[in-house]
Amino acid sequence: MIVVLGGGPAGRTAAVHLALNGEDVTLVEKGELGGQCLHHGCMMVCALNDAARVHGSARNLRDLGIFGTVPDINFPRLLEQMKSVQKKIAGILDEETREAGVNIVYGKEGRVAGRSVSVNGEEYPADSVIIATGSRPNVPRVPGITLPGVFSPQTVFRMPALPREIVIIGGGIMATEFAYIFQEFGAAVHLVSRSGFLKALDPKLASLARKELGETRIYEHCDIEAVEGREMVEGVRLKGRAGVSTIPCDTVFIAAGLIPRSETIDGIRKGPDGEILVDRQMRTSIREVFACGDVTGSPLLTPVARHEGFVAAENILGREAFMDYARIPQSMNLFNEYAFVTADHPCAIAVSIPGPAGPGTFWSVPSGMTGFAKVGVDPDTGKLCGIHVAAPSAGIIAAYYAFLMQQDIGVKAFDTFIEVHPMADGVYPLMKFVAGKLRGGKFP
Repeated sequence: MIVVLGGGPAGRTAAVHLALNGEDVTLVEKGELGGQCLHHGCMMVCALNDAARVHGSARNLRDLGIFGTVPDINFPRLLEQMKSVQKKIAGILDEETREAGVNIVYGKEGRVAGRSVSVNGEEYPADSVIIATGSRPNVPRVPGITLPGVFSPQTVFRMPALPREIVIIGGGIMATEFAYIFQEFGAAVHLVSRSGFLKALDPKLASLARKELGETRIYEHCDIEAVEGREMVEGVRLKGRAGVSTIPCDTVFIAAGLIPRSETIDGIRKGPDGEILVDRQMRTSIREVFACGDVTGSPLLTPVARHEGFVAAENILGREAFMDYARIPQSMNLFNEYAFVTADHPCAIAVSIPGPAGPGTFWSVPSGMTGFAKVGVDPDTGKLCGIHVAAPSAGIIAAYYAFLMQQDIGVKAFDTFIEVHPMADGVYPLMKFVAGKLRGGKFP
């Protein structure tokens, strides 16, 4: 028997793949299938962002004199309906997983001690074990962090009403996405980052995101000293380059990243943050025990977790497989979608243009917020070494260009490319432009 701990993208993918290949698989899930992605991450952001985008579009059309009013947000109803849809998706995942032949054990917690696995104290004999226990919020250890009024993506459902004034802790993609959502819903938003705002993103993408958060006050290079209040949150005390100050607020939202959930795992090598150490075959320090997904500290991305689960399953089946982390596309959702993929070597040439008018951006032309596209190319080979794009469908665009990069298909192939029109994609004209330049020998 193979025991899989955790029913998120990594664990469920591994369990289904093994079962479809004839293995006896038991999947142990303390909550519901779907993991971080469905219940507290990607799908939550999709739900809230869809409403925020509609609200933002309505506001823009009102400002242009086309709409007379902007609809109100019924925030409690939004959370209620979101939870209902998430539950429906979890049910579909359950049905698919059982139909594949996986035995699911709900409501119990698995523990690993070396090669042994137990579930609620009962030993489970296993030929192989897959640890996919996921992650949890990185909560700052400061006074007042447990006060009523402090939330995270795991507890947002408990918000009784839309905050009037909210402090979001974090300066990365998660914090930025929630800042946009609460800003569009009408809250006064403060975003506090220990380092620079979106420091890992291309500077142009970060600059555009900052413009979209025009109603959000951003504090960079600041430490949270305390969450203040007696019975409820009343403010957040910061220490920055200008000294100590307090932001009055009624809500604090923790979006400072995630840390591995590995506290039930013993006898296996871990890193400094509790991440389970694995090789490229997803094997831990014990050969028969594998780990995949957020618990390994790998990129906290659903497609990566799924593929890690597949790689772990393939190796258990005796079919040698390895994980490749190069050229992985990533995205962030505000009004535009921001996406990027880079190679493991620098670009010699980079060209960029504003995003064109198209579906989702026509009414953004007056404000100049149509997005952005940038392509990086090696002039000697024509190979792609980077794509950065802000557009309504940037994630789809980046995903397919990442595949082209993996297949070593460069810009010269775009000489004969015929696009769909209309389309708010600035990447394809750049590809054709660079292909022409390389053909004519006009790039050094």
